[in-house]
Amino acid sequence: MTRDDLPVTLADVLAARRRIAPYLRPTPTHRYPSLDRELGLEVWVKHENHQPVGAFKVRGGVNLIARMPSKQQAAGVIAASTGNHGQSVAFAARLFGVRAIVAVPEGANPTKVQAMRDLGAEVVFHGKNYDDARLWVEEEAARRGYRYIHSGNEPDLIAGVGTLTFEMLEAQPELDVLFVPVGGGSGAAGATIVAKALRPGMRVVGVQAEGAPAAYLSWKQGRPVEAPARTFAEGLATGTPFELPQRILRALLDDFVLVSDAEIQAAVRLYLEHTRNLAEGAGAAALAAARKHADGLRGRRVGVVLSGGNLSPEQLREVLGCA
Repeated sequence: MTRDDLPVTLADVLAARRRIAPYLRPTPTHRYPSLDRELGLEVWVKHENHQPVGAFKVRGGVNLIARMPSKQQAAGVIAASTGNHGQSVAFAARLFGVRAIVAVPEGANPTKVQAMRDLGAEVVFHGKNYDDARLWVEEEAARRGYRYIHSGNEPDLIAGVGTLTFEMLEAQPELDVLFVPVGGGSGAAGATIVAKALRPGMRVVGVQAEGAPAAYLSWKQGRPVEAPARTFAEGLATGTPFELPQRILRALLDDFVLVSDAEIQAAVRLYLEHTRNLAEGAGAAALAAARKHADGLRGRRVGVVLSGGNLSPEQLREVLGCA
């Protein structure tokens, strides 16, 4: 696939920006002197943890449900999620008066589960991991006629989350490198579409957890590769690659790196200490990668996407080493 026949374009992102503007304000992009000093880099942080649901995915949910025909809205929507996608669907469904059902794996982040319920979604626990929940949702959608909202293979989701990179380049148009976390890959796919259209020389780097490398291995090998998904960062815990984001990433992504859970947790602590912001595991992955590869980034303007801040109290205690 070439850039000329991508399923999502910059025009789609701009249309999504207009569509979501009545419901979501732009999030800030900040630079912190002490974080610069700690990494030895000029670091710009995109604060998607400031979204109403605490994560970037809400952009895609609002864009998709806003575009749904009234007949589909009346039928209701269903999704599988480890948390942030489900919150996005629940938030958007409430905006437009649509019934939402979200399946989550057993042991899902309780903070995210309660947030989905508070937003009016029906939450169903199913299976040990995201892929178990996803397979159940696909069967349920076919059986009951719900609109299934896949967390990655949806052009409207990718266009919606691409708006965060557009905002980031408005705030700092001279970025040289952008690190983006990858679970299913919608955020990174949106980032590459925007970056390569507006700033072709900027490198976009995907970041995944060492314990959940399916998207990384699939991108590296140029074919779908399934892998275990065992990581502290549940937002990165996808064991099966998503076809649509992978097609876009193979065409546009410059590099892909892995970080360990220890490196992710260290980045959560860095955000707390230097920016006074709470990052969940997936939200800290981009900073973890920038720190890990800092020696090769000297003299460059580096962007990192803090994709979400929905860390549970139990996870925070783990990060801080509290008993």
